[in-house]
Amino acid sequence: MDQINLRQASIHDLNALVELENRCFTEDRLSRRSFRRFLDMPRDRLIVAESAEGLVGYCLVLMSAATRLARIYSIAVLPTLRGKGVGQQLIERAEAEAVEADRIVMRLEVREDNAAAIKLYKRLGYRQFGTFRDYYEDHSNALRFERRILFYEPTREFPAVPYYPQTTEFSCGPAALIMAISALDEQATMTTLEELRIWREATTIFMLAGHGGCGPHGLALAAWNRGFHASAYVSKEGALFKDTVRNPDKKQVLELVHEGFIYDIAQTGIELHHDPISLDGLRTALERGCVPIILISTWQLNRSRVPHWVTVCAIDDQFVYLHDPEIDTDAGETVADKQYLPIDRRVFDQMSRYGRNQPLQAAVIVGPKRTD
Repeated sequence: MDQINLRQASIHDLNALVELENRCFTEDRLSRRSFRRFLDMPRDRLIVAESAEGLVGYCLVLMSAATRLARIYSIAVLPTLRGKGVGQQLIERAEAEAVEADRIVMRLEVREDNAAAIKLYKRLGYRQFGTFRDYYEDHSNALRFERRILFYEPTREFPAVPYYPQTTEFSCGPAALIMAISALDEQATMTTLEELRIWREATTIFMLAGHGGCGPHGLALAAWNRGFHASAYVSKEGALFKDTVRNPDKKQVLELVHEGFIYDIAQTGIELHHDPISLDGLRTALERGCVPIILISTWQLNRSRVPHWVTVCAIDDQFVYLHDPEIDTDAGETVADKQYLPIDRRVFDQMSRYGRNQPLQAAVIVGPKRTD
């Protein structure tokens, strides 16, 4: 195969693009007008592959103006060159272009009967997350795939945070705390037993359905009891999550648990602030060598309004980088998907508020080991 050269398309490629489109597809073709429109759109990318024979492939990437998503809208390779790596080169170049444009995730659609393309996408790390019914002109379905493409490279500016996945559906708080503690003490225990011990100490007893979750007061105490400095920022006073239970007896139990937490905190040096911590405050804490864990609403991640604890690992001018301890293996997620997860600062501001009316904001700042 001749040497393949990748470059941005220009208006001079218009005829060749239309010819290639007609050779590659019998339906759902892009028109000359569509190609011209995409060529005139500075935000999007139209990458072409050429050899000595001329144009042999292209990849059209759309860059959303409202989100950090990029989308491979169309990709084509000359039929005689399929299976020879041209498609992979186009995808990798498309991902690089999207990363340069500060996109976090690349998405695409593919016909459910296109086994070769699906195999390629999976090999490149894409995972299926949905299906579009009756998507193509012939009424066939499209599978939706995505891959995280932007990754944070840890620096010495902030503590290096090891990753620990939660082992139960209710222990995100303990898992987040274990990650924070382990960043400050290499000898710290990262085991399921320790995770459950912290949960027993920090649980609010009741929350939503099933097992109780952990609140900021209990997690701050768990950190302190393990010899670490800790401070808690909670935007509300009183027992938390009372609106998630209806039974009056359970509400009373929540209040008693909260009173116990407040009494125990008063016997320690934990700083309890009844106001939220700002992004600048989180960054300052990281620069001081501390590690924040923060309560978020998962609506922005998976459209589920569930309180969830994550560990804040780094902050820059565009993103807040999180370790999310929950891995949905059924959806094809891996550890790599949940480490240093980049969240747009504006999106993070929305995520860090749980509840609709007077939303709760809560964070625990875990500091280095005490010397007392």
